[in-house]
Amino acid sequence: MSPVRFSVAGSSFAKLLPALLVLVAVIGGGPASAQEGGWPRTIRHAAGETVLAAKPRRIVSTTPSVTGILLAIDAPLVATAATTPGPLSDPKGFFSQWAPEADRRGVKILYPNLNFDIEAVLGWKPDLVIASATGQDSILPHRAELEALGIPTLVVDYSNRSWQGLAADLGTATGHEGEARAAIDRFEAELAEAARAIDTRGARVSVVGYNIAGSYSVARLSSPVATLLAALGFAIETLPPGMTPNTTRPSDFAFFSRENLSAAITGDTVFLLRATETDVQAFLDEPVLANHPAVRARRVYPLGVTSFRIDPYSGRQIMAQIRRHFGRS
Repeated sequence: MSPVRFSVAGSSFAKLLPALLVLVAVIGGGPASAQEGGWPRTIRHAAGETVLAAKPRRIVSTTPSVTGILLAIDAPLVATAATTPGPLSDPKGFFSQWAPEADRRGVKILYPNLNFDIEAVLGWKPDLVIASATGQDSILPHRAELEALGIPTLVVDYSNRSWQGLAADLGTATGHEGEARAAIDRFEAELAEAARAIDTRGARVSVVGYNIAGSYSVARLSSPVATLLAALGFAIETLPPGMTPNTTRPSDFAFFSRENLSAAITGDTVFLLRATETDVQAFLDEPVLANHPAVRARRVYPLGVTSFRIDPYSGRQIMAQIRRHFGRS
């Protein structure tokens, strides 16, 4: 039987869970349940295949966008790359949603500012490197060099995957299948509890990326953030029929020009991605949106600065943010 990879992008969470439990990355022949504890394992991933002789005990992550998932499944993470410190991170460059957990577990900085340093990687003596296929944290050009030095390198593509799908794959790759399933189960239970505590008030929601590095966008229905909000009971709106995005490249968001903001936002309620209350005010003050129903009714809410990438930690923070504004009294 060939190894199986599956993408969960575009599935509702309710439809997702059975697939996760049945198809937790069948690897190397045989169902997932038969693979637990079995080594070596042949891992099929975004850059090919990697053979792991034994269960990893020293993992380093070169992709901060996946570090939170590794922490959630209790993988033996010893170090992670850090981003440039800023509003999305702690002073070390750890993303703020998972930084406290990383500190609690003693995870160290692999290298700062996403500047790949092979000597730093070698210094940690890892038996598995987790790398990204895309994004600013990608080290794909260096994978062959790492493999030549005898360091197995597993490449993930987080651009079109939910954290649950990545957790299932990484659980199999690291021998933490049970922990991955438990992390998904816990999150599902918390999501269901949050949905019961929320009154959506019939809101039709557009998830908007407003002036993020000069860009403007609306979340697609298949995006992880839209999937999470739909699971909370919100009706998600996307671009109106006939409006063509600025780019056709695969993305969780449809991008458009600032001049098209009012036409692109079809919801009567707006959730702002990677936003605080200060960003909400800037959105309300936007001249091209002065007559938009969501602006006139002031139905604009921030999802928090960590909402740019959904992992179990940022997902919980989004739930808490929504409950503050839509919690049942």
